[in-house]
Amino acid sequence: MPNIHITTFINAPLERCFDLSRSIDLHKISTQHTNEEAIDGVTSGLIDLGEHVTWRARHFFVTQKLTTKITEYESPFFFVDEMEKGAFESFRHEHFFKSSNGITEMTDHFLYKSPFGILGSLADFIFLKRYMKNLLLGRNKVIKDFAESDRWKELLE
Repeated sequence: MPNIHITTFINAPLERCFDLSRSIDLHKISTQHTNEEAIDGVTSGLIDLGEHVTWRARHFFVTQKLTTKITEYESPFFFVDEMEKGAFESFRHEHFFKSSNGITEMTDHFLYKSPFGILGSLADFIFLKRYMKNLLLGRNKVIKDFAESDRWKELLE
């Protein structure tokens, strides 16, 4: 099961980074290149414990749907979203937040299992793990850009 681990340092308050990470609207902005849109469940604002969102996006020239649910939540330090339905066999995305001297350390642990057995494992090795890591890095860059500027006010006020 592939495991992607990313740490991002953000010069912004912990609570702001936590909330931007839960923002459906910011997620849409960070995935514009896939035409991602929230089509069911929480479709704007902040997602909370027990809530779900269904996304429709284009990846690898195919329009796909993915439903995730917030299954664990401890504001403003931790939350988990897990796939309920989608192209993966499973995935779990753990988000950790801690702060020191005004700098927030945001850590992602993304664990997933591809479908199709050995073919899925081969896809992971050839391109899928790198693709998923780049999606997460891009998302984190957008979170950082919004959190460190006044743009966060567009989404959280």
